[in-house]
Amino acid sequence: MSDWDIVFQEWPRFARGFSNTLILFGVSTVGAFILGAILVNALVSRNPSTRGAAHVYVDGMRMLPFLIFAYLLYYGLPSVGIRMSAWTAGLIGLVLYHAAYVAEILRGAWSQLPAGQTEAARAMGFHGAKLFLRIVLPQLVLGSAPILGNQLIYMLKDTAFLMIITVQELTYAASSVQSMYFVPLQPFIVAIALYWVTTMAIEGLVFVVGRFARKRGLGRA
Repeated sequence: MSDWDIVFQEWPRFARGFSNTLILFGVSTVGAFILGAILVNALVSRNPSTRGAAHVYVDGMRMLPFLIFAYLLYYGLPSVGIRMSAWTAGLIGLVLYHAAYVAEILRGAWSQLPAGQTEAARAMGFHGAKLFLRIVLPQLVLGSAPILGNQLIYMLKDTAFLMIITVQELTYAASSVQSMYFVPLQPFIVAIALYWVTTMAIEGLVFVVGRFARKRGLGRA
């Protein structure tokens, strides 16, 4: 049996790993975006305590390697009585970590918005959450689409680090096949191809959003 025959025989393992990767990526993307949108409001808050706490969180996460963060969540927290499954720890890690980057990206886009725009929206009756969700946030997303797209790609690649806490995602599947059959190359070629296909899909989505933003006079795409 050739090395490629072994890889094809183990295709169900790759399919399960790829499915887990996509689920982790999709759920963590939604979670990180929601948390990032909340954080960006704290970052621009007029309350110094709120703004300071948000900066501490965002800067703390950005200075911490994701691999160490995931390791601490799964292996470190049980020492203080907090236990969770590997999958849950991985998902929480991705959301908490990448929300900090999403918040900083949105803050940068917010700083480029004309101040008179929000004042005009307030004059038309938009305040609080309604102002943010219907007027500000759509413009932040459209204006920072290429940078948000890059962050999504980083998030996808960070799912591979979760194999260190035994999450059975795509890299874990490739590593398992490699170690079981001593096939050093082909399993990782398959994994790279699947990561590449997913990345291309993300870039396609970013292109569509960027084109829409340009038509509305927004963004740097």
